[in-house]
Amino acid sequence: MESNIFYEGQVLWSQIDANVHLRHSAYADFCAQARSNMLNQLGLSLEEFNKRKIGPILFREELNYLREIGLDERIKVSVVITKYNVQNSRFSFRHEIYKENGIKAAVVVVDGAWMNIIERKLTKIPDEWQDILRKIPKSDDYTEIDS
Repeated sequence: MESNIFYEGQVLWSQIDANVHLRHSAYADFCAQARSNMLNQLGLSLEEFNKRKIGPILFREELNYLREIGLDERIKVSVVITKYNVQNSRFSFRHEIYKENGIKAAVVVVDGAWMNIIERKLTKIPDEWQDILRKIPKSDDYTEIDS
């Protein structure tokens, strides 16, 4: 199983669809929580984002289902950054969701950037956050753009 696990939890009844497996939107919820946990562990809490009036915005979210996940199963979600543009703060993250038996059940890739939540426009992150973001676990195929 991959390292960089930032969420572990049980699948709840409210997350199950009519086919009696994890509903599609719950995958996105688990991944969002894993990203939030990761940033919080690195020192960028939601409170810190709110102080700076910055929030994440997603442009694309791609989900590949590999195995069914059912009610009461325990899952783990890993997060790595796959691409980061230092100049405009755009990013891509890959999440892997594992069943309790260690089998990979899904891969979720998101592309996004940071938004000024007052102006409702894309923004760069503060320079002092760059060192924190460099600590995000990187994928083997990580690409950084700095021009």
